[in-house]
Amino acid sequence: SVYSGGLNSARDAWVYNFSEEKLRANMKSMIDFYNQQVDGFAEHCAAHGIKSPTVKDVDQWIDADPRRISWNVADKTRIIKGEKYAYSHGRIVTSYYRPFTKQKLYFDSRLNERTYQLSVMFPTPECENFGFYITGPGTDEPFSVLMVGEIPNLHAVGTRSMGPLFTRYTYHELGKGDDLFSISEGAEGYKRIDNITDSALTAYRTTYADPTITKDDIFYYTYALLHSPEYRDLFAADLKKSLPRIPKVRDFRGYAEAGRRLASLHLHYEQVDPYRGIVEEVKGDATGTPPRELYRVTKMKINKVKGKVDRSTIIYNDRITLTNIPEDAYRYQVGARSAIEWIIDRYQVRVDKASGIVNDPNDWSDDPRYIIDLLKRIVTVSLDTMKIVDQLPPLDILE
Repeated sequence: SVYSGGLNSARDAWVYNFSEEKLRANMKSMIDFYNQQVDGFAEHCAAHGIKSPTVKDVDQWIDADPRRISWNVADKTRIIKGEKYAYSHGRIVTSYYRPFTKQKLYFDSRLNERTYQLSVMFPTPECENFGFYITGPGTDEPFSVLMVGEIPNLHAVGTRSMGPLFTRYTYHELGKGDDLFSISEGAEGYKRIDNITDSALTAYRTTYADPTITKDDIFYYTYALLHSPEYRDLFAADLKKSLPRIPKVRDFRGYAEAGRRLASLHLHYEQVDPYRGIVEEVKGDATGTPPRELYRVTKMKINKVKGKVDRSTIIYNDRITLTNIPEDAYRYQVGARSAIEWIIDRYQVRVDKASGIVNDPNDWSDDPRYIIDLLKRIVTVSLDTMKIVDQLPPLDILE
């Protein structure tokens, strides 16, 4: 019934961070500076007799230092009106930034450029939801789909793709005692709404002459179908131009069951078993080295031998090398990269050039082995995903 674009913050360096503490400090600093600018501009206008200031007036007066704030047009319009921002710790949530990469996010419709329908899908941290995010039309990246359980960034499945999110539910905020619903489903103050329409349920039950089909079945059926190589090949041209059309295939139950397995694997990737075949080679004597130091990541890279890429080996840091990574694991692609390569790309220390803000993946978890085990878990996820995809039923479309 409802779908949404991913979050477009227009100031990622400020509103995202692996560290909740750093995110809190960054946002407090930026909000305080903005509010000072509101007061300063009002004084400036009064002193110079500017009664109807414009955005041009704001541009000429404000401090554009990127180390203090990242400005957007809405900020400048609000300065004219004298509107201020207020920091709220409750707006810090867990988000899905890139494939298998979560970060903390300051989710605020006034401080994020575009939130689309995300506020009705994830209105509060207590309103649990999940959905699949797909590659948007008009991109040259390969079509991809990924199940997420948090607010996704607009590039959650690719670097250039800006696709839509289809969640299982939406939420309706209840009134102050004047609603028909006195009890919420899932979180206090909200009514959970099924996002699969009744007409869709009727259509599937009619097509398959099966009154036991549920809306969950339809949701997972769709997720599996979008993974089908046959489907992607057959509709490749259409997928580049428009939202996917979902045909009804003969083996509905086969796809629905595969979709459940894929969804569980992708949603709970942090709980799967790390791939046991990977060997950790530690250089030198690590005895006495604190785990936080031993497993710290700066920038991982795939090994090269005489200029030739050796994907069986990943140099984790200057102390640890991971070997025996199966080539088959690289088959699982999300957008233009394999899932493994996404981990290598995203889990590195970054410094934003404009603001100087540091985003360090080592800050994400108190477990010093989180990143090294995550890499091993994604190998398991990749292998298991491709096993399920390889065994999908034929794309036998019903007339």
